[in-house]
Amino acid sequence: MKKRRFKKGDRVSWNSEAGRVSGTIARVVTSEIQFKGYTVHASKDEPQYEIKSGKTDHIAIHEGSALTRLAD
Repeated sequence: MKKRRFKKGDRVSWNSEAGRVSGTIARVVTSEIQFKGYTVHASKDEPQYEIKSGKTDHIAIHEGSALTRLAD
């Protein structure tokens, strides 16, 4: 199965506790970082994506497998 890859500026959506959310990728994370008290295990081979919600300005980080690319 091909891994989903995204780049900064891509519009994406994902499922959250509040339902389907959409936003824009603000950063591609390719190394381990601390985010909201958690360790995000990311690498160049397994990047994670920092996303800013389009409605609330909330910031989230997700793996590519959790995201769906939206048409512009």
